[in-house]
Amino acid sequence: MNAAQTLRTTSANPHFRTLVTQLDAELRLMYADLMDTYDQHNIIEHNDTVVIAYADSLPVGCGCFKPFDNEAVEVKRMFVHPDVRGRGISKLILGDLEAWARELGFTYTVLETGLKNSDAHHLYRKTGYVDIPGFGPYIDLEESICMRKSLNHD
Repeated sequence: MNAAQTLRTTSANPHFRTLVTQLDAELRLMYADLMDTYDQHNIIEHNDTVVIAYADSLPVGCGCFKPFDNEAVEVKRMFVHPDVRGRGISKLILGDLEAWARELGFTYTVLETGLKNSDAHHLYRKTGYVDIPGFGPYIDLEESICMRKSLNHD
């Protein structure tokens, strides 16, 4: 496999839609009926800040962000296809999302991930994210881990 490359695009991109469908199926296996609660917070109708990773011209991962407040964006829909995990693709996607948010004038990112997703916890902590109290719709969800990272440094 050649080195992965990222493309900045929108949620209208069919590759993003396919990858998100794969993400949702994986999350449904991991969390079962609890996803009925989470699904309502993961609707991406139209988003102009989507990153897709390609390897050998194939879409292998994605992520996006949406405004959280005047200073922050919320990272959403991070996914890397299981066949290519462990190759730094998630770090590449996350780095591009953070760079894009910084270019748009945001100073930090926030995100939510599930307790069972240990690969995500490891990635986020390794790249400078710290745990914060639950925010917004995740305040009372015991399966949620919320995190934050300053974009002023890497």
